[in-house]
Amino acid sequence: MNLALLPRIRRPSALRLRRAVQWGALAAFLALLVAARRGGAPPSLANLPMRLDPLTALSHALAARVLLPGSALALLTLALALLFGRAWCGWLCPLGTLLDIVPSPRPAAQRAFPETWRRAKHFLWLTILAAALLGNLTLVVLDPLTLVIRTFGAALWPALERLVTAAERAAYALPLLHPAVEALDRLLRPAVFPVEAPLYRAPILYASVLAAILALNGLAPRFWCRYLCPLGGLLGLVSKVGLVRREVTAACTRCGACARVCPTGTVRPDRDYASDPAECTLCLECREACPHDAIRFPARPSPAPVAAYDPNRRTALAALGVAALGVALFRSDRFSRRSPLIRPPGARENHLEARCVRCGLCVRACPTGAIQPALLEGGLESLWTPVLVPRLGYCDYSCNACGQVCPVEAIPPLGLEEKRRAVLGRAYIDRNRCIPWADDRPCIVCEEMCPVPEKAIVLEEATVTDAAGQEVTLQRPRVVEERCIGCGICEYKCPVNGEAAIRVFAVEG
Repeated sequence: MNLALLPRIRRPSALRLRRAVQWGALAAFLALLVAARRGGAPPSLANLPMRLDPLTALSHALAARVLLPGSALALLTLALALLFGRAWCGWLCPLGTLLDIVPSPRPAAQRAFPETWRRAKHFLWLTILAAALLGNLTLVVLDPLTLVIRTFGAALWPALERLVTAAERAAYALPLLHPAVEALDRLLRPAVFPVEAPLYRAPILYASVLAAILALNGLAPRFWCRYLCPLGGLLGLVSKVGLVRREVTAACTRCGACARVCPTGTVRPDRDYASDPAECTLCLECREACPHDAIRFPARPSPAPVAAYDPNRRTALAALGVAALGVALFRSDRFSRRSPLIRPPGARENHLEARCVRCGLCVRACPTGAIQPALLEGGLESLWTPVLVPRLGYCDYSCNACGQVCPVEAIPPLGLEEKRRAVLGRAYIDRNRCIPWADDRPCIVCEEMCPVPEKAIVLEEATVTDAAGQEVTLQRPRVVEERCIGCGICEYKCPVNGEAAIRVFAVEG
């Protein structure tokens, strides 16, 4: 699409085109997230949005010291910025589209924020890259795509599934609706929703972060894009040399209509209503509002003037200093983890923390809900990296979806047979809680559930005295450590209330 041709298109048509592209891109993004589960869309398609993200691609390359062929797709986004400036932000970014939906104050009610606040987003992306150079990717949680995907997979979609389930149960109370509810359920499960809904920890936390960003629209339209978005800051710097940019012709009467509708506040009345291409998202709102058709988007192959808020040497040095201090703190005894975490297959050996971009696609792909975003159990450096929580779900012996969908191979794409041999941890039996050991009552659930062909849990017979004083033979479970892969199904299925009587712990090393 050549925006230089937009003057020859009727203004309403151009704006409608942009909004259609926005909604289409958001719908495609959400459809890929819905289909990111096992058996849905091909992994290379499900993780396409993440592989288009230049900030996460560059951060991963710096931290992991490796260039992945799949990350080359991020060059397309950079090429888009070189041609059309921050069109990604105004036309394609899912978070940007959500921000356009959220109401914002009228121009007269908006607070005036200093232009220098725009430097914050540049400071953020420089800090992210500096920390990545030091092997830390924690701040990538602020990337807009990782933020939306993580929130969708661990909070919004599970909440929607529970709402649908509650509505089905309420409708099923009426016998007349039984056929319709059953037909609907067959249509939705397992194609859209899982048969057994997984549980996720702290969904309110993930939703609150996104809600806070959307709430900032109450201060100014696209407050996040103006001042905080690190991806927008990186694309804005590239847009300084973008080919197509906004210009005001001599037909302008200085009426101020364009400045009042600009969602990023970059149209400057004090500069003859010019705008900074690093801040302009090519939303076309100004062109629609202009009563004199004085807005054009020609191709100008020349760098834009430097603005006061553009990143400079001082910003870069401050970002490097903050990154170095932050990485040192994250790895200090006070903030680092105390014990190893159970990671997805092959991830621990793959130096997960220096490779994971915290997008949460593995969380979405896991069919049992075993993979959860880490909270603080692994320290700040592990925040929102994937961990296995066996009490909430187990690593399915016939599934390798997490490694296939990971866009940066932080979870290696193991074949199914290799994945089945990957050791995630070891199971240990607490004899003070295990029913056959502590209560002398029969229970062999863990042995029955163990998926390893040569069982990692075996049963040993023991003679005990029952409540009537008679001797009975009882089977008690024992873990054969060298066979256990730590999949966690024994812990997940253990019938003991509260903490399971058999638990999986990560192996050292």
